[in-house]
Amino acid sequence: MKKINWKKGILAVSLVSAFTLSTGFSEGEFNLADLKDYTREFKSESIGACSNSSVKTYEDYRMITAVGSKQYQHIQNHMTVDETTGFLYDEDGFIGVALAYSFGEIGSRYYMVLDTGVIIPVVKIDAKAAVDASNGCGANLNNHVIEFVIDSDKAFQYFGGGNGLASNGNFNNYDCLKGNILDIERVLDEKIEEGVIYETFLSDPMKAEVSLDSVKMVEGGYAE
Repeated sequence: MKKINWKKGILAVSLVSAFTLSTGFSEGEFNLADLKDYTREFKSESIGACSNSSVKTYEDYRMITAVGSKQYQHIQNHMTVDETTGFLYDEDGFIGVALAYSFGEIGSRYYMVLDTGVIIPVVKIDAKAAVDASNGCGANLNNHVIEFVIDSDKAFQYFGGGNGLASNGNFNNYDCLKGNILDIERVLDEKIEEGVIYETFLSDPMKAEVSLDSVKMVEGGYAE
């Protein structure tokens, strides 16, 4: 691994679970397979699933070249490229993604809770152009929310892809990332204390959308 140098809340309707452990990623120990056993390290609040799409596309972080942009600076100061998978992650193990404008500023963090039980900790390090995600949530093409920001060369070597794109352009094809979005939680600044039980609530899930086996890769992002 190398360091790069360069509520509107929805009223809760059901209690999902309580967490007493904090076993997230740590720098030097990033492993996507650990997502199956990932538990939250930070307090969070549900904002509901604005889309429950299973599609998880990607863009290459090297397309973000505007040195003065918030994206570029956040990547330079906080993100590490995983030499195995090509994914980017920060000092707390949050995975770099591009998100639409409703997800706030660059550096905002979320827990993406999937219907498979997987929790994906993500940090917004690029912004989808409003014209491409006009509802502020998902892309106009297929309403996908999660767009990983990666080193696509490393990712292709690890995941493969029959159409020339890593994981065929859709990381929902990878078992540890598979699933529809069930809930989205805004991550707060305060860490969970061990031995203290925190309740996490879930809003009404939207109807499942059709999962696509392959989607076109989106390159670059919208500078902020």
